[in-house]
Amino acid sequence: MDVQEDCIDVHTLTWKTHLCIMKKRTFIKLAGTAGAGLLFAPLAGCTNEESNDSGNTESPARPFLFLQEPLGYEFDALEPAIDAMTMEIHYSKHHAGYVNKLNRAMRASGMSTDGLTLESLLPTIALDQTALRQNGGGHFNHTLYWRTLEPGGASEPSGDLRDEMVETFGSLEEFQAAFAQAAATRFGSGWAWLIRNAEGKLEVTSTPNQDNPLMHKIVETPGQPLLGVDVWEHAYYLNYQNRRKDYIAAFLQHINWDVVAANDLA
Repeated sequence: MDVQEDCIDVHTLTWKTHLCIMKKRTFIKLAGTAGAGLLFAPLAGCTNEESNDSGNTESPARPFLFLQEPLGYEFDALEPAIDAMTMEIHYSKHHAGYVNKLNRAMRASGMSTDGLTLESLLPTIALDQTALRQNGGGHFNHTLYWRTLEPGGASEPSGDLRDEMVETFGSLEEFQAAFAQAAATRFGSGWAWLIRNAEGKLEVTSTPNQDNPLMHKIVETPGQPLLGVDVWEHAYYLNYQNRRKDYIAAFLQHINWDVVAANDLA
């Protein structure tokens, strides 16, 4: 499936059998109710288009697998902060690669996928489950990243979230400084996060590689991720080279705080 394809029947979760014309915004809204990139669909074609050697035109049953959400905006929508080429490679190659590898890892694990979501999968992953850890985290983290960069939302927090951020960090500017510091000092590749921790408090943290705050068995500070910035070099190197701090500053100016507030209600 092309990652930009819009036609999915979210009720039957079958491919091509019930093709629909669905705008990306509508799909994203529906997908959002299921969590970050958490819709499942079987990899099966139309039963009247494929056949096997026995003449049976029905496709065999396939495992239910994770899908990559449509991006929801154009690759150049964040320029000059994030250039179109970086966006296209990051979304179409890196993120898509995590989804494909996660699906392979799920098949290899033999785990049941009945009703499974990334939010329910990630807390169960153990330290030695490398493929699920890297690719499940990679899929969730990137889905959250794209959503919180979507143009058009509030440019700063408001209401209860704003009040709590000011109470917790001292001011919005001090939050930005703490978040930028966590991102800039994450050694090698990884992510910086704004989370709601196990005590229900807002906190800035960071994780290596594709680890995620939902991985309770792995990360030092578990919690519900509200906002995450990707500081792998593939997220910024074409435009910023080694200037990670400049990329982080640009990211902080393009956060959709409506999405962050919605993440806090998940």
